Amino acid sequence: MEFQYLKGGILDNYIVRIYRRKKNNPRILVGVVEEVGAEGKKAFSNLDELWAILNPTKNQLASWKRSKGI
Repeated sequence: MEFQYLKGGILDNYIVRIYRRKKNNPRILVGVVEEVGAEGKKAFSNLDELWAILNPTKNQLASWKRSKGI
């Protein structure tokens, strides 16, 4: 699944790969997220973790950018 997300006036593109999910509980899913044009992948094991990756706080975003040398 590929989708775009408008965050603070900047359009971000992501590829979300879902490898496993519970049919009876849609909040339980396992996969990875790739930001198009960026290196690396971020894993998630539930809906809350997926949302945190797609909608990081300013502190998380700054920390991630520092770790990538951006």
